[in-house]
Amino acid sequence: MDSRMRGRTNASQDRLGFVTNPGNVPSEISRSNGSHLLVNDENKYRSMWIRAYSSLWMLVGFASILYLGHLYIWAMIVVIQIVMVTELFNLLRRAHEDKRLPGFRLLNWHFFFTAMLFVYGRILSQHFVNTVTSDKFFFKLVSGLIKYQMAICYFLYIAGFVWFILTLKKKMYKYQFSQYAWTHMILIVVFTQSSFTVANIFEGIFWFLLPASLIAINDVTAYFFGFFFGRTPLIKLSPKKTWEGFIGASIATMISAFVLANILGRFLWLTCPRKDLSTSWLQCDPGPLFKPEYYSLHEWVPQWFPWKEMSVLPVQWHALSFGLFASIIAPFGGFFASGFKRAFKVKDFGDSIPGHGGFTDRMDCQMVMAVFAYIYHQSFVVPQNYPVEMILDQVLRSLSFEEQKTLISLKDELTMRKRKPAEEAMAVFQ
Repeated sequence: MDSRMRGRTNASQDRLGFVTNPGNVPSEISRSNGSHLLVNDENKYRSMWIRAYSSLWMLVGFASILYLGHLYIWAMIVVIQIVMVTELFNLLRRAHEDKRLPGFRLLNWHFFFTAMLFVYGRILSQHFVNTVTSDKFFFKLVSGLIKYQMAICYFLYIAGFVWFILTLKKKMYKYQFSQYAWTHMILIVVFTQSSFTVANIFEGIFWFLLPASLIAINDVTAYFFGFFFGRTPLIKLSPKKTWEGFIGASIATMISAFVLANILGRFLWLTCPRKDLSTSWLQCDPGPLFKPEYYSLHEWVPQWFPWKEMSVLPVQWHALSFGLFASIIAPFGGFFASGFKRAFKVKDFGDSIPGHGGFTDRMDCQMVMAVFAYIYHQSFVVPQNYPVEMILDQVLRSLSFEEQKTLISLKDELTMRKRKPAEEAMAVFQ
């Protein structure tokens, strides 16, 4: 009798929605606030060690590529892009429909490489001029391609558009147009953030490494604070995210931003901008942001304290803005990705990284952060006045060797014209 009553009670609770539906909301959300959301997981330590090993290998690989320099970091971004696009292309694929549409997958990659040529061709054109001399055949060939790069990309896209129209089949229109729209959304999201990321790299690895590191620090510290202290759910889209993890990670990220900027800002290899496509070692004036300022601590520390002054780089104050954004705003990129995955009933975007999911799962917050880092750098860091060096650099990038000679001869002609009136005036007085 009691068992039947309990069964009826549970059934009524199911109908009223008090019992969590495993297909929609994970069981962690049904736990009371008095219990740790992650501590009660049976496989928590196994999952933690898998994530730790994967993170260690990623860190070693990332550090190696970072040491090699700007071009290798760019190549890493391209590889990550290809993996991300593969994961996203496969997300809404249907094997049955694809079998009836031979070559349709190839069309998506056609659009991908067209977008890559358009985005990276523009970045390449800005840095290629300083790499080789104008008397080389290779320079003339590539400079010609760069000149007509926009037209080439346009006609490649039109070719893909016509290709898509010619492949339309009856009873497949809805699937084909949904894939067409999905492909374009992927390209917009992936290439928007990647173009800003590459621009940050060439402005100085510092402006790429610091924001990316802060996202990783925030993610790791949020995981561990939530793992050991998490009690209060943060958002329904991610039931394992807790307020304790969010607040603890925010404090840790702000402190890390201030300290890490001081460490990274002392290496010329990280702070110097790359103006060509070579891999040579960089030497430059670090600029006022990376020159230490010293503050006296006599009024704040006791007499026995060994350090009487503190060295601070001005860029550390900018780093606090990065830390604030990485800890408060950037996590919403992860929440958006969680909601997206729930909408399509998938756990992860892929399985490229054991314990983490796919590369897209790791890059959701990075995409938001990369755009912010570029906009912040251009708005609040880059000087608004244009020095002579910057103008000359633009001249070297925009003009050919013959046009530069013409400009120099024009300068000499203007100088001679200024001298003639002065000489005529002197002759009158004489």
